[in-house]
Amino acid sequence: MLTLFRWLLRIATALVVLTVVIVVGVYYFLSRSVPDYDTTWRLRGVSETVEIARNTWAVPHIFAQNDADAFYALGFAHAQDRLWQMTVLRRTAQGRLSELFGDRTIRTDELMRRLDLYTLAQESVAAQDDDTAMALDAYARGVNAWINLVNDRALGRGAPEYFLFPGEIGLWQPADSVAILKLMAVQLSGHIESEVRHARLSALIGEERTRDLMHEDDSAGVAAMPDFASLFPTLDPTQLAMAPSVPGEAPGEALSPFRSWDFAGASNAWAAGRLRSANGGTLLANDPHLPFAAPSIWYLARLELSTGGVTGGTIPGIPAIIAGRSSNIAWGLTTAYLDDQDLFLEELNPDNPEEYRGPDGWESFETRRSIIYVADQDPVTITLRWSANGPILPGRHYSLASVTPPGHVAALSWTALTGDDTTMSAAIGMMRAQSVDAAIAAGESYVAPAQNLMVIDGEHIALQMIGRMPRRSEDHPTRGQMPAPGSDPNARWDGYFPYSANPRFVDPETGLIGNTNNKPLDRPFPLHVSYDWGDTVRIQRWIRLMRQRTVHTRESFIEAQLDTVSQAARTLLPLVGAELWFQGDPAPEGTPEAQRQLALQLLADWNGEMSEHLPEPLIYAAWMRELQFRLIRDELGPTADMFEHMEPAFISRVFRNENGAGIWCDVVQSAVEESCVDIARTALDAALLELSGQYGPAIESWRWGDAHQATHDHPVLGEVPILRLFVNIRQSTSGGDNTLMRGLTRGGPPGAPDPFLNVHGAGYRGVYDMADPEASVFIISTGESGHPLSRHYDDLGVLWRRGEYIPMTLDPDLARAGGVGTTRLEPAP
Repeated sequence: MLTLFRWLLRIATALVVLTVVIVVGVYYFLSRSVPDYDTTWRLRGVSETVEIARNTWAVPHIFAQNDADAFYALGFAHAQDRLWQMTVLRRTAQGRLSELFGDRTIRTDELMRRLDLYTLAQESVAAQDDDTAMALDAYARGVNAWINLVNDRALGRGAPEYFLFPGEIGLWQPADSVAILKLMAVQLSGHIESEVRHARLSALIGEERTRDLMHEDDSAGVAAMPDFASLFPTLDPTQLAMAPSVPGEAPGEALSPFRSWDFAGASNAWAAGRLRSANGGTLLANDPHLPFAAPSIWYLARLELSTGGVTGGTIPGIPAIIAGRSSNIAWGLTTAYLDDQDLFLEELNPDNPEEYRGPDGWESFETRRSIIYVADQDPVTITLRWSANGPILPGRHYSLASVTPPGHVAALSWTALTGDDTTMSAAIGMMRAQSVDAAIAAGESYVAPAQNLMVIDGEHIALQMIGRMPRRSEDHPTRGQMPAPGSDPNARWDGYFPYSANPRFVDPETGLIGNTNNKPLDRPFPLHVSYDWGDTVRIQRWIRLMRQRTVHTRESFIEAQLDTVSQAARTLLPLVGAELWFQGDPAPEGTPEAQRQLALQLLADWNGEMSEHLPEPLIYAAWMRELQFRLIRDELGPTADMFEHMEPAFISRVFRNENGAGIWCDVVQSAVEESCVDIARTALDAALLELSGQYGPAIESWRWGDAHQATHDHPVLGEVPILRLFVNIRQSTSGGDNTLMRGLTRGGPPGAPDPFLNVHGAGYRGVYDMADPEASVFIISTGESGHPLSRHYDDLGVLWRRGEYIPMTLDPDLARAGGVGTTRLEPAP
């Protein structure tokens, strides 16, 4: 027995030692790819010595003797910290994810191939101006310099993910950067889904009730909109009603860039002129919203160029400050929601499916084959087809099959589908601009995705929509709101409007400009910009905050940027609960009635602040979510699943009975006529029952932050059971779908898991004060490094969650002082 015990002890000890050795070995190899920020490299491709001074948070401050070397160093720094992220972005744009990840990404690759973004990016390289061509080339050489160092010095393959997904790291090309910029257009565009949604609703419930649910411009004569079914008589109504709703592409697929309409983009930007500023200088606050991930899509950097220093937020893979400031200007962006996409239903020739009906007869598709290579499987060959209106998309994407009649296919016209895309030149030009006028002029080259450029200098403030605006005929059959017949010449685009037609606001009398993805102006079709907007209520809260002060400061702009009061909650709760407050005697403790009374009492005393520490935001969000589902499910059936988030304007219309919208409260299938009070009560009871099952019966112990956690998840390793504990960043957060500090919830149909997780918001925040530019502050939602073993993987995320910021100086001496090290790039002999 003693001998057995000794052998067991020896085996156990050996296993422990072996485990320790393996862990230490794995850690050693993985840590090899954590870059050393305090070193000197002798490299080809750089003409003079360049310094990359990293501050306390590892933000690179790049000092070069010429612009080419500055862009070279930016590419080098991006690759040091985010090489894996850049590789995945490039593969996404190329439609080559499946080479690494297998069949889980085939659908994404297929759609990217059909859009052909990478081919268009390659063509667009030649369209850039000389300055941008220089920047793209120098940046690519900088990225490749780090890739070569990784290979030559065995630096852990550049990122730990490469050990799990082996393969050659291809050298960076200028087209890769242009392709990533086009990829951003994919994420920030949602009018395809909007057209499909509108068509299905129109056929199911008619135009009047459709307007209840859609964010439409009633001043544009929407009442004259034709019934969708009348445009395509062969379309089966049951096809519209019963088809499953699949917003965007591959729901839940973290690697997919395709998002539903709710996630198409949202941002905040506001500016104050000198007369509305306490210190006499102009002010600007900006926080672009994108899906959360670890690492963030944003990366802070500072460049010294021949036109002066510039600092702010970059996107790895793109050689430009996307939003930030120089000594003379500051600028930010919000999604413009320009209607830059149209769906066309092309009629196929019954005798030759390779032809479609054009305005003057049958025309031939442009076709070619494309091979998708799949890890551990046989390759997949697809046939790409284009009509004169754009690429042909399969019916399984965007629920297109539900609105495509027999004998037809869907084609997409989109401003981003062009081979002369000079958006990169516009980005470089805006970064170099020295005045508001110069920045606006640079925006003329911008193509897609359409953005609102908010820009200030020492004297002026302005908002300019940048991006090509399609020119539609005044006789367009659907005004771009629904799919149109591809053969109708009135439906086809007639080029683009001139840049001067884009909305522009310069130095308004109020001294303030703001945009929260709201409708900025009223113009008739076809100059209307869009019928669908990303916000109807956040702008109201912003106006209220701006009116509370005669003059503003950097601190008041920060306060507004971090504001978590839901104007939607303040508006809806008095409407929905008008007949429920304080009804009846106190119910016996422990009964559903008592729980309802307590919930209503809490909501009655609540100011609408979506604080992570309170139960009221959770009660409100669950109630409104359940209420909307009960209002629309009986009329829409499975189509109701398209509405994954509560629409405040819809619930307001229903409970105000605007244009008879109160009819939604009656359940069509029941014999009894339900009132809005009835459905509000039953929805609240159902919401409380669901919350009790998840968080326990004690309402006072519920916390919004437990449900509303920011999900900075690694898009690849974040799903691996053990690794997810190390690579995912989860934080309890305040805010919600309709607050200025927006934290868009995951949403989903009833029964969807974790519907209140915070998945989309301000990954970058900047506040700029031109009276004292050095007092400007910045933050991103994770850290500069994409390496989970780096202490800079999530250090900025801690500050971001607390609503704190960091400074980023343009003073060379301050930038070089302290920090975590200085990397020197010297020319090799």
